[in-house]
Amino acid sequence: MKNTALKVCTLLMLAVPLFAQAPADTALPKSPWSHSLMGMVSVTQVSFKDWAQGGENALSWTLSAEGKSERTGEVLDWSNSYKFAFGQARLGGLGLRKTDDKIDLESILTYKLGTFVNPYGAATLKSQFAEGYKYDAQGAITDTLSRFFDPAYLTQSVGFGYKPIKEVKTRLGAALREIITSRSTRYSDDPTTSKIEKTKVEGGVESVTDAQWGLMEDILLTVKLELFAPFKKFRQVVVRSDNTIAAKVNKYVSVNLNFQVIHEPLISPRTQFKETLALGLSYAFF
Repeated sequence: MKNTALKVCTLLMLAVPLFAQAPADTALPKSPWSHSLMGMVSVTQVSFKDWAQGGENALSWTLSAEGKSERTGEVLDWSNSYKFAFGQARLGGLGLRKTDDKIDLESILTYKLGTFVNPYGAATLKSQFAEGYKYDAQGAITDTLSRFFDPAYLTQSVGFGYKPIKEVKTRLGAALREIITSRSTRYSDDPTTSKIEKTKVEGGVESVTDAQWGLMEDILLTVKLELFAPFKKFRQVVVRSDNTIAAKVNKYVSVNLNFQVIHEPLISPRTQFKETLALGLSYAFF
């Protein structure tokens, strides 16, 4: 019951800012909340007919959204971020395959001491929308690797944050990391026991660093590095790095180059890499 209550409180902490609204009457005091939401869609299509050089018809699309809800107070700051993405591609007659799938929520509550170092409490949720598959050389599905919210990674942490300069902020604290599964138990099961565990809970040390630099007038570099070292296996550090260069061509057209690195020894002995270059239409809803 304690774990269930903790999960519910964490999800509420992540979700509440989505419904916080600024006052409709401009005569009222300014709301402490500020919101932003950016959506982007990109489509790539290639078609051949009697093309002497050969080639495969291809169609790919990606839909993504990123938002922030932040509340600034005299004593407490509440910062929340939301990242969603989903994309598919079809190459020749192989059918549609998933190319991007992300649910990434983060909520940070900071108590301001008036110094560079401030205590914080944070919660993050990472998962995906759709099933992910493993394919053989002929393109046939051999295994299902993930499903909707299966697995889901939930992390709660407390510690101290530090902001050395305006563009960089980092935090370090003790964390509780939960891996929640339904059928994708390869991510949560302990092979040393006869029972199949659907939930894995680990205590450890978490470090998260965020940075944003304006490289040029319309080019922004965003870097995020997340580290988690479990107490029981301190040397098996989980590393997640998400880096994006976003260039705005005009009000509606933008180019994004994203590079992700994941190193999680208990899931895969190899470091995972993903690179995405997208040209698409973007729109700031607010």
